[in-house]
Parts: sequence; C-alpha cells; structure tokens
Amino acid sequence: MLYRVTLKDPVNTLGEMVVAPAGRVQVEFPDGVVMNRSFVEREPPTGLHLEPSMTEDDYFLDLGYEIWDYEVTDGREDEFLAALKNSGLAIECVPLDEGSHVGAGTDK
Repeated sequence: MLYRVTLKDPVNTLGEMVVAPAGRVQVEFPDGVVMNRSFVEREPPTGLHLEPSMTEDDYFLDLGYEIWDYEVTDGREDEFLAALKNSGLAIECVPLDEGSHVGAGTDK
C-alpha cells in the first residue's frame, strides 16, 4: 500500500530546522514496515515572508511541512499508521493508488 504523508517541519524564528535538516524529518517505524519512501516536497513556514526572520506576530506560523510517499508492507498498515500517530509529526496521511506514485526520489 502506498501512502502520501504530510509531516510537520518545525523551525525557529530564523527559519532554521529545529528537528533535522530539510528533507530529513524522520518517523521511527518498526523494522520491515516501510519498504521504500520518496521525498516529494518541502514548504517553509508561512511566517517566513519577505523578512529574514519571523516577527512576533508570525510565531503561530512557525511550522513548515514535508511531504513523503511511503510504500508500506502489505498487512502492516496498522503498524505504519500507529507509528505515524505516535510520532506527533503527522499532519495528514492519504492512501494512494499504486499508479499515482510521483515522488521526486527514493530514500529507503
């Protein structure tokens, strides 16, 4: 089964990653649950507009996001979804048809 997952990408007021380098937000899955994953895109926080840092009024806009496609081992979808939920990083998780995989690259 293929899933498209949107993950939180928290940054500080200068737009620097708090958790990991861009394109590397990590969710810990049990061994063998994820067969492959593909990075799709990253969006910086909306609070970073024309200024190099966020203003006090922008602090509530301090989350960007990353989108990943995950190929999950058949029969282990429940473990995958539980790990996403427990990570606290998932914003959205949508099942995709096998033919709709459009990730830019792979990263096992």
